[in-house]
Amino acid sequence: MGNRILRDDAVGIRLATEVARRLGPLPDLDVVADCSAGGLNLLPLIAGHDRLIVFDSVRTGKGAPGAWSRFTAAQMPPTTHLASVHDTDFATALALGRQSGMHLPPPEQIHIFAVEILDNQTFDEQMTPELEQAYPEYAEAIFAAVRALLGIDR
Repeated sequence: MGNRILRDDAVGIRLATEVARRLGPLPDLDVVADCSAGGLNLLPLIAGHDRLIVFDSVRTGKGAPGAWSRFTAAQMPPTTHLASVHDTDFATALALGRQSGMHLPPPEQIHIFAVEILDNQTFDEQMTPELEQAYPEYAEAIFAAVRALLGIDR
């Protein structure tokens, strides 16, 4: 997930593209590398799948650029705030999709890899130097975790 032209926000797209390249075509694996949709617009992309792996950026200011975490949707609390379709968070979108009868992966099968970033406000197609410099290390660690998650030895 992310946006190619909002500096570090492109990290999720870059990771998904690299995972697809490294794994190559596999049966029962669909890779959507460029996903700038959010909220309810994500539901058609994930409906019908039994497992989902999401790469996204996070800007907490608490970690170094490239620090990453992994969690499942089961660990995300839904929000009680829903002002419009445009600011529906991921957990709320999933809950609404399930309530409407959509076949979505169960929360424990939605794996989210979140990378700490510095800047997702500046229009630029280049990531910040700090995130770029850390990329080889965190990308390799995330790729190893994805291979293990998928049960792939290569």
